[in-house]
Amino acid sequence: MILAVNLLLWVLVAVLASIAARRGSGLLHDGVREGLYEFVRLSPRIFIGVIGSGFIAAVLPRDLIAAWLGPHSGIAGLVIATVGGALTPGGPVVGFAIGAAALKSGAGAPQVIAYSTAWALFALQRLLIWEIPMMPARVVWLRVAVSLPLPFLAAAGAMLLGKP
Repeated sequence: MILAVNLLLWVLVAVLASIAARRGSGLLHDGVREGLYEFVRLSPRIFIGVIGSGFIAAVLPRDLIAAWLGPHSGIAGLVIATVGGALTPGGPVVGFAIGAAALKSGAGAPQVIAYSTAWALFALQRLLIWEIPMMPARVVWLRVAVSLPLPFLAAAGAMLLGKP
Protein backbone atom coordinates (compact mmCIF):
# COMPACT_ATOMS: atom_id res chain seq x y z
CA MET A 1 0.00 0.00 0.00
CA ILE A 2 2.79 2.45 0.92
CA LEU A 3 4.59 1.59 -2.31
CA ALA A 4 1.43 2.35 -4.30
CA VAL A 5 1.02 5.74 -2.60
CA ASN A 6 4.69 6.60 -3.23
CA LEU A 7 4.39 5.56 -6.86
CA LEU A 8 1.21 7.60 -7.29
CA LEU A 9 2.89 10.68 -5.80
CA TRP A 10 5.92 10.35 -8.10
CA VAL A 11 3.65 9.93 -11.13
CA LEU A 12 1.77 13.05 -10.07
CA VAL A 13 5.08 14.96 -9.74
CA ALA A 14 6.15 13.79 -13.21
CA VAL A 15 2.82 14.83 -14.77
CA LEU A 16 2.93 18.26 -13.13
CA ALA A 17 6.58 18.74 -14.13
CA SER A 18 5.77 17.89 -17.75
CA ILE A 19 2.84 20.34 -17.75
CA ALA A 20 5.10 23.05 -16.30
CA ALA A 21 7.82 22.28 -18.88
CA ARG A 22 5.30 22.63 -21.74
CA ARG A 23 4.23 26.02 -20.42
CA GLY A 24 7.79 27.26 -20.31
CA SER A 25 11.19 26.30 -18.97
CA GLY A 26 11.09 29.27 -16.57
CA LEU A 27 7.99 27.85 -14.89
CA LEU A 28 9.61 24.44 -14.45
CA HIS A 29 12.81 26.06 -13.14
CA ASP A 30 10.86 28.21 -10.65
CA GLY A 31 8.83 25.21 -9.49
CA VAL A 32 11.91 23.07 -8.91
CA ARG A 33 13.67 25.93 -7.08
CA GLU A 34 10.64 26.61 -4.84
CA GLY A 35 10.17 22.88 -4.18
CA LEU A 36 13.80 22.45 -3.15
CA TYR A 37 13.59 25.54 -0.94
CA GLU A 38 10.53 24.15 0.87
CA PHE A 39 12.18 20.74 1.19
CA VAL A 40 15.29 22.24 2.78
CA ARG A 41 13.21 24.49 5.03
CA LEU A 42 10.81 21.79 6.25
CA SER A 43 13.13 18.76 6.51
CA PRO A 44 14.70 19.78 9.85
CA ARG A 45 11.26 20.40 11.36
CA ILE A 46 9.98 17.02 10.22
CA PHE A 47 13.16 15.32 11.45
CA ILE A 48 12.83 16.97 14.88
CA GLY A 49 9.14 16.06 15.04
CA VAL A 50 9.76 12.41 14.24
CA ILE A 51 12.64 12.13 16.70
CA GLY A 52 10.66 14.10 19.29
CA SER A 53 7.67 11.79 18.97
CA GLY A 54 9.94 8.86 19.74
CA PHE A 55 11.17 10.59 22.90
CA ILE A 56 7.64 11.57 23.90
CA ALA A 57 6.48 7.97 23.39
CA ALA A 58 9.34 6.67 25.53
CA VAL A 59 8.50 9.09 28.36
CA LEU A 60 4.71 8.68 28.37
CA PRO A 61 3.46 6.15 30.92
CA ARG A 62 1.93 3.33 28.85
CA ASP A 63 -0.53 2.19 31.50
CA LEU A 64 -1.89 5.70 31.99
CA ILE A 65 -2.22 6.35 28.24
CA ALA A 66 -3.89 2.97 27.71
CA ALA A 67 -6.34 3.63 30.54
CA TRP A 68 -7.27 7.18 29.48
CA LEU A 69 -6.90 7.00 25.70
CA GLY A 70 -6.77 3.29 24.94
CA PRO A 71 -9.11 1.46 22.59
CA HIS A 72 -11.42 0.60 25.50
CA SER A 73 -11.56 4.08 27.06
CA GLY A 74 -14.92 4.75 25.40
CA ILE A 75 -16.55 8.16 25.26
CA ALA A 76 -14.39 9.46 28.11
CA GLY A 77 -11.26 8.73 26.06
CA LEU A 78 -12.73 10.51 23.06
CA VAL A 79 -13.60 13.55 25.19
CA ILE A 80 -10.10 13.65 26.71
CA ALA A 81 -8.53 13.33 23.24
CA THR A 82 -10.79 16.05 21.81
CA VAL A 83 -10.01 18.49 24.63
CA GLY A 84 -6.31 17.66 24.36
CA GLY A 85 -6.38 18.31 20.63
CA ALA A 86 -8.10 21.67 21.11
CA LEU A 87 -5.51 22.71 23.70
CA THR A 88 -2.43 21.59 21.75
CA PRO A 89 -0.54 24.59 20.35
CA GLY A 90 1.72 24.49 17.34
CA GLY A 91 1.74 23.23 13.82
CA PRO A 92 1.65 19.78 12.27
CA VAL A 93 5.07 18.80 13.57
CA VAL A 94 3.79 19.18 17.15
CA GLY A 95 0.25 17.86 16.67
CA PHE A 96 1.11 14.79 14.64
CA ALA A 97 4.17 14.00 16.77
CA ILE A 98 1.99 13.91 19.87
CA GLY A 99 -0.59 11.76 18.05
CA ALA A 100 2.11 9.32 16.89
CA ALA A 101 3.59 9.18 20.39
CA ALA A 102 0.16 8.46 21.86
CA LEU A 103 -0.35 5.61 19.38
CA LYS A 104 3.05 4.14 20.29
CA SER A 105 2.14 4.42 23.97
CA GLY A 106 -1.13 2.50 23.73
CA ALA A 107 -3.76 5.03 22.65
CA GLY A 108 -6.52 3.75 20.41
CA ALA A 109 -6.71 4.84 16.79
CA PRO A 110 -10.22 6.37 17.19
CA GLN A 111 -8.96 8.46 20.10
CA VAL A 112 -5.96 9.68 18.10
CA ILE A 113 -8.26 10.47 15.17
CA ALA A 114 -10.47 12.51 17.53
CA TYR A 115 -7.35 14.27 18.86
CA SER A 116 -6.07 15.11 15.37
CA THR A 117 -9.46 16.32 14.19
CA ALA A 118 -9.93 18.53 17.25
CA TRP A 119 -6.39 19.86 16.89
CA ALA A 120 -7.12 20.83 13.28
CA LEU A 121 -10.54 22.37 14.02
CA PHE A 122 -10.34 23.92 17.47
CA ALA A 123 -6.80 25.09 18.09
CA LEU A 124 -7.52 27.39 21.02
CA GLN A 125 -4.59 29.70 20.32
CA ARG A 126 -5.81 30.18 16.74
CA LEU A 127 -9.30 30.98 18.00
CA LEU A 128 -8.02 33.59 20.44
CA ILE A 129 -5.25 35.12 18.34
CA TRP A 130 -6.74 35.06 14.83
CA GLU A 131 -10.37 34.14 14.53
CA ILE A 132 -12.05 36.21 17.27
CA PRO A 133 -10.09 39.41 16.50
CA MET A 134 -10.63 39.06 12.72
CA MET A 135 -14.23 37.87 12.51
CA PRO A 136 -17.38 38.59 14.44
CA ALA A 137 -17.47 36.48 17.61
CA ARG A 138 -20.90 35.13 16.65
CA VAL A 139 -19.46 33.65 13.43
CA VAL A 140 -16.52 32.10 15.28
CA TRP A 141 -18.67 30.48 17.95
CA LEU A 142 -21.14 29.28 15.32
CA ARG A 143 -18.25 27.62 13.46
CA VAL A 144 -17.05 26.02 16.67
CA ALA A 145 -20.56 24.81 17.56
CA VAL A 146 -21.11 23.32 14.11
CA SER A 147 -17.67 21.66 14.18
CA LEU A 148 -17.98 20.29 17.72
CA PRO A 149 -19.36 16.87 16.77
CA LEU A 150 -16.76 16.28 14.03
CA PRO A 151 -14.00 14.70 16.19
CA PHE A 152 -16.57 12.25 17.57
CA LEU A 153 -17.97 11.54 14.10
CA ALA A 154 -14.47 10.97 12.73
CA ALA A 155 -13.71 8.52 15.55
CA ALA A 156 -17.05 6.76 15.04
CA GLY A 157 -16.36 6.52 11.31
CA ALA A 158 -13.00 4.94 12.02
CA MET A 159 -14.64 2.39 14.30
CA LEU A 160 -17.30 1.61 11.68
CA LEU A 161 -14.82 1.18 8.84
CA GLY A 162 -12.94 -1.44 10.75
CA LYS A 163 -10.68 -1.96 13.66
CA PRO A 164 -8.07 0.75 13.01
